Amino acid sequence: DFLCISLVNGYVQLRYSLGDKTVILQSLQNIHTNGSTWHFLKAGRVGNEGYLDLDGVIITQKASAGMTALDIKTDFYVGGVSSLNLVNSMATENEPTGFSGCIREIIINNRELKLTDRDPTDGANVGDCDGTVCGYTVCKNNGKCQIQNSSFSCSCPQSWTGNTCEQSVYCSKNRCLHQALCIPDPIIFSYSCACTLGWSGSYCDNETSFSTARFAGNSYIKYMDPHYEERDLKLTSVSLNFTTSQSEGLILWMGKAEDEDNDFLAIGLTNGTLKVVVNLGERISVPLIYSKRSLCCKKWHFITTAQNQTSVKVFLDEYLILFDDIDPQRKYIALNYGGICYFGGFELDRKISIVTLGLFSHPLVGKIKDVVLFQDSKKIPLSKAEGYNVYDGD
Repeated sequence: DFLCISLVNGYVQLRYSLGDKTVILQSLQNIHTNGSTWHFLKAGRVGNEGYLDLDGVIITQKASAGMTALDIKTDFYVGGVSSLNLVNSMATENEPTGFSGCIREIIINNRELKLTDRDPTDGANVGDCDGTVCGYTVCKNNGKCQIQNSSFSCSCPQSWTGNTCEQSVYCSKNRCLHQALCIPDPIIFSYSCACTLGWSGSYCDNETSFSTARFAGNSYIKYMDPHYEERDLKLTSVSLNFTTSQSEGLILWMGKAEDEDNDFLAIGLTNGTLKVVVNLGERISVPLIYSKRSLCCKKWHFITTAQNQTSVKVFLDEYLILFDDIDPQRKYIALNYGGICYFGGFELDRKISIVTLGLFSHPLVGKIKDVVLFQDSKKIPLSKAEGYNVYDGD
């Protein structure tokens, strides 16, 4: 499998293979080679459908039915490769040559690659394309960089301050305590404090503990399972009680949630309906939806989800509501969740719809309690994990 973006006779090409055939997309327009014109390129694929966007001109192509997962376990190469032997012969028309030019702001699966002299694992013959102390991201939040002798200064927009315009003026004198995050609110010319787990109050100055976690819609808990290395990942189970006041919301995401390769088991609500999604490998997510009645609003429900290899059982209020075998071929049978469980949402700078690839759209507004993993004898201590904006729901 491979995915390659290259220049061919002045056009941009996207080539990818999911294991069965090579798909080729080519831009409709030539790129400028004067060395002073920047181009915006966005390319990728969803399933077996590829897309290529060069400066706003988009082309797509859907391959014939076949493989839908890109199985790559190698590093990303930018601008060239360390050896031509690493390049699949189907990835280029001719013998490949290295790129000459400038590349910046590479974002892969919503994460930016840091193109510095320290962050990549390896490289050769690469230098600073900007050539000044300003660079392209020195001044944050649309600040304007000005060169002053061998240094620089940033001219900041009205709402931002700091040496690199990194701080909101509304948070410059904030009173948030205990590692709370300051959230600027330009509408009221003030700010609010996002409290770390175990603290509450306007300035996060009230210590608290709880057995029932209340999620406000901008909340999350990240729990690291201390017994992960001892678990039998072919036999996974989780049970919890929840209540909500909304018809949409992520309740549990059991998995790393770092990229498409990560296994996961997810529980949430879609249109007031219980939705369970399982991914054991190859980015093949299998949604199991219970739609007989709405689970909104404010009534407590008890849910248990059990995965035995590729068989999945879901109990709601002690009734078996779903029983399905998601892969009778038994290609992948273990839930490699990395020992990480998210409750109610993800980190505050991550959108639910992006992290879950559209499987869920909103964080939880409601409560969770009595969480048990793998039929352990003890409930997990929700108030002792990592998180923000989670409060006492007892």
